[in-house]
Amino acid sequence: MIKLAYGRGHLQLQLKDENLAAILEPHHIKGNGGGMEIVEASLAHPIQSPSLQEIIAAKNARNAVIVVNDITRPTPYKLILPPLLKEIEAAGIPEQQITLVVATGIHRAHTQEDNLAIFGAEICHKYRIENHDCDNNLISLGTLSNGMELIINRTVAQADLLITTGVVGLHYFAGYSGGRKSILPGVAARAVIEANHKMMNDPRARLGNYEDNPVSDLMLEAARRTGVDFIVNVVLHSHYEIAFCASGDVEAAWLEAVRFAEQVSILTIDAPADIVIASCGGYPKDINMYQAQKALDAAVLAVKPGGTIILAAECEEGLGEEKFADWIDAASCPQDIVDRFNRKFELGGHKAFAICRILEQAEILLLSSLTDQQTEDMFMLPAQSLDAALEHAFLRHGGQAKVIVMPEASKIAVKLNKGE
Repeated sequence: MIKLAYGRGHLQLQLKDENLAAILEPHHIKGNGGGMEIVEASLAHPIQSPSLQEIIAAKNARNAVIVVNDITRPTPYKLILPPLLKEIEAAGIPEQQITLVVATGIHRAHTQEDNLAIFGAEICHKYRIENHDCDNNLISLGTLSNGMELIINRTVAQADLLITTGVVGLHYFAGYSGGRKSILPGVAARAVIEANHKMMNDPRARLGNYEDNPVSDLMLEAARRTGVDFIVNVVLHSHYEIAFCASGDVEAAWLEAVRFAEQVSILTIDAPADIVIASCGGYPKDINMYQAQKALDAAVLAVKPGGTIILAAECEEGLGEEKFADWIDAASCPQDIVDRFNRKFELGGHKAFAICRILEQAEILLLSSLTDQQTEDMFMLPAQSLDAALEHAFLRHGGQAKVIVMPEASKIAVKLNKGE
């Protein structure tokens, strides 16, 4: 019996041995894994950077801003923030002068309940927590090398000491998350996020590629221009277990985390399968379809052309983004969305475009709490259960069809073994 996370619970999956080609999960690096002590060790040995206390002293910093992920990016802040805050305060910046800015991008603002769940009551009580608003409280930092004006959160831009935090993992067009993404798109203006995301159509902007990736390169330039002083980025085995932590320079420390993440997340297979069953990894990865889409970019790498992807994503908050829903509602076929993307890019619509790219290669069955009509509007087939989805897939591909299962699809990328 295979257990798949689904929303806040789990699903059970049973397959015959002759059908199961592989269960693909992130590697667990032996000897690594833990909590706060990994963060403390990282802070004590920053990568290509002075220590935080040295930076604070050199800048004579009187206040600090820490950029934190929003609820859609599960991050163990109860392990990361206490040692980080302790070090900042030990260098002379009092708790009253420390602000956490939630990098919402274009996502919804955090509620107090969200903050309590993510940061804990003590941090919520002691420190100011501010939601980024991509349409307000912004400031221009001039023009980037591609001619785009960099407009970001004013609180972030004007901080004496600026620290970004996050998780490094695969990203479907930036290559990897973390590092520079805390600034762009995390705390950037809507128009800036749109301009950066529009570049996802470049073939170099793909899952796992961070070298010569125009989207990632512009993000890094934006982080440098904003003046990020220090980053704390982790790679996770699970939401509660840190496998690796890198602190220090916004590029060098991030790259160290990326190289570790590659060991965890890049998997090889002998051949693509007829059927791929993918879970996002449960809540909040499947909080809505806007987030759950990311699992499809991993699944499509493991499925044969013309194969079937079964996506298990509860989507308790529905589609998740107004513009995404608008693009889905207005389209009569996938090509309508592709044409709209090429004609006039709109943030939110890019997720609909990403789904259509997958549909060019495979059919998608979706097991979710969405209505059948919502699912069909995305040009997917609604599934009432995993068993029903598998029955459909086996009828289509035959009883001997091979199946690959991805319990945490958004955490892995698949490559074919050499020679295959």
